[in-house]
Amino acid sequence: MKLIFISGPSGSGKTTLSNQILFKNKNGIVLSTDNYYKTGILNKILSKIVQGYFDKSISFNYALFRKDFNIIIHNGISIYERSYNFKTQIVNNFFKETKNIEYLIVEGIFAKEFARTLHNNNYSFIELKINKKECMNRAIKRDLNDRGKDKINAKRDFLKSWDIYYDKCQNKYKKEKINEFIFTKETNIDKLLEKIFNLNS
Repeated sequence: MKLIFISGPSGSGKTTLSNQILFKNKNGIVLSTDNYYKTGILNKILSKIVQGYFDKSISFNYALFRKDFNIIIHNGISIYERSYNFKTQIVNNFFKETKNIEYLIVEGIFAKEFARTLHNNNYSFIELKINKKECMNRAIKRDLNDRGKDKINAKRDFLKSWDIYYDKCQNKYKKEKINEFIFTKETNIDKLLEKIFNLNS
């Protein structure tokens, strides 16, 4: 199965790019790390007292994510669709069986961290490079519409998120680059996908 990781700072367009790939190449599925935050009273408390909580590894439910990831990778099927609600801070689980999956996209701010836990480096990695102002405008608009934040808090959270993301990139994940691609506003998506889907085919 072909495995694609998409990473980038908040508001860089990871979900949009994932959906574009699905539209152009059928029989794929996306796992968004945004839908695998931890839940419960403790995490509600931590989200209020830890600045940048949702951008830090302590908020991410690695166990549940890895469980869903392994089912897809080993069996070519997906059983559940999960959706995290930032307002209620709960994960909604829907039974949705998808079979004959030929490729998996993992997208989100934790995609790079999860990729580095794999023993097999046979995957493609796309890093989105979009300017900070554009990312901020997208993130603020999303947070106002979907996450119940006001503009001041949305901007504050974005700036913190930006710093956390690039600190992690610089300090923790300097490894060999295998099948890595940079995606910018000028990137031709069709040519990029041609390269990715022809790798090891």
